[in-house]
Order: sequence, then C-alpha cells, then structure tokens
Amino acid sequence: MKHLSRRINESVPMNFSVAELQRKYPDLINLSIGDTDFTTDSRIIASAFQDAKNGYTHYGDPQGDPELIAAVMNAWREDYGQELDQKNVLVTASSCLGMGLLMLALIDPGDEVIVFGPYFSVYRSQIELAGGVCVEVPTTAEDGWAIHQDALEAAVTGRTKAVILDNPSNPTGAVYTRESLQALADVAMMHDLLVLADEIYTKYLFSGSFIPFSTLPGMKERTVTLNSFSKNFMMTGWRVGVLIAPEPIRAAVQAVNSGMIYSAPSVSQRAALKALEIRGEMDRLYIHTYQQRVMDAAEQIRSIPYMRLAPVQGTFYLFPDVSQSGVSDQEFCRLALEQAHVLVLPGSEFGQAGQGHIRLACTVPGPEIREALCRLASMRFS
Repeated sequence: MKHLSRRINESVPMNFSVAELQRKYPDLINLSIGDTDFTTDSRIIASAFQDAKNGYTHYGDPQGDPELIAAVMNAWREDYGQELDQKNVLVTASSCLGMGLLMLALIDPGDEVIVFGPYFSVYRSQIELAGGVCVEVPTTAEDGWAIHQDALEAAVTGRTKAVILDNPSNPTGAVYTRESLQALADVAMMHDLLVLADEIYTKYLFSGSFIPFSTLPGMKERTVTLNSFSKNFMMTGWRVGVLIAPEPIRAAVQAVNSGMIYSAPSVSQRAALKALEIRGEMDRLYIHTYQQRVMDAAEQIRSIPYMRLAPVQGTFYLFPDVSQSGVSDQEFCRLALEQAHVLVLPGSEFGQAGQGHIRLACTVPGPEIREALCRLASMRFS
C-alpha cells in the first residue's frame, strides 16, 4: 500500500492468524508461541486487584513505581550481589518494548548492531525500524551455539554501536558459558561497544546458575540489561519489564518512552511488586514443570529419524535440525500444519543460522506435546 512507510514494508513481518488456523484445523496443536500456559499465580492477581481497588489505576511515575524500583534493586542485590542505583532502573511496558525504545535512543541511521544467529526475530525489526543495520554473527548447534571471539571481531566495523546478547537464548535454548560471555566482554571493551543483554529466561536453566552479563568485570558501565516478568513469573499479558542501564542511557530511553506510552501500566507494576516478593517459589510451582516437558520432548525428538537436537540447556524452546527430512524448514512447517495439524516456526525466521531447523515451544501440557511429536514423526516428505 502506497501510504505505508518503507520501514513497515521492509522491516516488519506480517503475522499469521492462529484463530483462522484453529478454525481450519480444530485439532491444531500450537507449539509456535512463547506464552506460558499457566495462569499468573493467584497471589499476584489478588494483590494487584486489591491495589487497583486502592487507587492504582492512574498514570504512575514515568520512571516506574518507586516501590517496584526499590524491590528490583533489592532483588538484584540479593540474587546477584551487585548494587544498583535508583537512576539505573526504568520500568517498561514489557522488555520487548524496552528493546525497541533502546534502539530509538541509541541508533542513528546506518549504525550497526550485532546479533548472534539464530536470534529472536524481533531484534532485526527493532534495529531496522530505528534506521540501523542488523549484522548476524552465526553460531552452530555442533558446538552448543557458542560465541567465538574471532567471528565476533570479524563482524565489528567502524559503524558498530552495540551487540545484543540473548541469554538464555530464544530460539536455541542455549545458555552461554562464562568463557563465551568473557569473549564478548573482551571485544566490547576493545572496541568500545555497548552490550544489550536480553535476560528474560533467567529461571529456565537446567544446570548451573545464571550469570548476568553486567556482573562481569568492567561490564556494568557498558551493559544495558532488559528483564521481564512475562516468562519467569507467568505474566505475559501484564506487559511489564525492567531496563537497567547507566544513568544517561536510562534517561534517554525514558525520554523516548514518555513520547509513546509515558509510563508502564500501574496495576501491572503492582503485580510485579508482588511477584518479586514470592520469586523464590517460582521454580517449585512452575519452572520445574517446563523443565520436565522440555526434557521429555527432547528425548522423544531424538527418537525421530530425521530430527537432530543439540544438548538442552535452558528456556522452554527446542530447536531441532530437520534438514534430513529433505525439505526446507519453511516447507517442513507447511507440511507439519497440513499433514499433522501442528503449528511450529521455521528456523529461518530467526536468521540465516536458523535455516534447516524448527522452533517448538513447550507451552502446552505434556500429553499435547507428546501427541504433536507423534504426529510429526509420521509425516511424509515425498
């Protein structure tokens, strides 16, 4: 359409309608979306409801609810041993919006932002909508999607401004080792780059412990951390996240935010406050269920002859290689929908490094996942 900006035509993929697909395939199993299937904990809902009745239904502080900011600072100190200042924290209406705002605050036309492929597909849209150039540094399943310093350095140019680190990674489920993180830190210091650390699946680790990128030596002042209540706290629909950054960057992002939404939803911020209060219970109540689903699905996938899967490390996604099916990942997803009535995403949506793979989200009950994989195992490709 002639009235639309080129930015939309070139940078923003148009989404399919799941509702239409469900009408066409009544037995559809949807493994395409990263929306937790648990309802938000009843204590969070009750607390937010009471706060709404108490008057938290108005515009809030544009930086964020002061109580929530204080709780974020306290939780960060208790969980990771790093002190934050109030000036470092901005509450956003989701971490996805936070990343978009960050791009508008940082990127001038032609600036380059490095992503590690396969990467969350929205990154490219956000970078390009801000006038930037998305530069993919590929990683591979064969070595656990590790970051290699030489490949990263080869991608750095005079226009490189930042690197996005998604840890744990959507779509691959990779959790980066301290060695990989340090390799990125060394390059960032050498070339004076910002690291934009998207850290929203921090509870979904199946071994070891999470390492916030900003806690590496010398990284606090060149890291912007994006966190969210969506996945860790089963709060996708509340749309509330947190950005942690050096004060000048936080202030710049807040200025952009004020011209778009002004402040995150007041009631959602009160819900987030309660979520932090009970954060120690999330693993027992919810996260372990996702871990078991992922592990069971991974075992089933490895029994399917045309699928290969790297070791599972974190998140609730699986990213198997389906190239041995003899069809492209795009064609595989079309056949999966038509033959098996299973909706999955092609790996090529997550960059060139994702070609030949598919992404499955283990966000439906275990029996449905098992049924979906049985259907996929019986597909025909000729």
